[in-house]
Amino acid sequence: MELLTIKSDEQYLRFTAQGYELTNMSKASVYPLSQENKVVEFYNKYLSELNNLQVKKLIIIEEDYNI
Repeated sequence: MELLTIKSDEQYLRFTAQGYELTNMSKASVYPLSQENKVVEFYNKYLSELNNLQVKKLIIIEEDYNI
């Protein structure tokens, strides 16, 4: 599974009704690749406001884990 998220410096963006908050990866807003337009829209909206803004692709791989 591949998901898109937006990162500013070492923190990720979580979008809220009021705008956004900076958070760690586990609470970040993520979107499937099919919603790339939405991610680009958010990116462009906050590009001038946040430092080192980047779109990141998260790749999730499911594997068996033996305990």
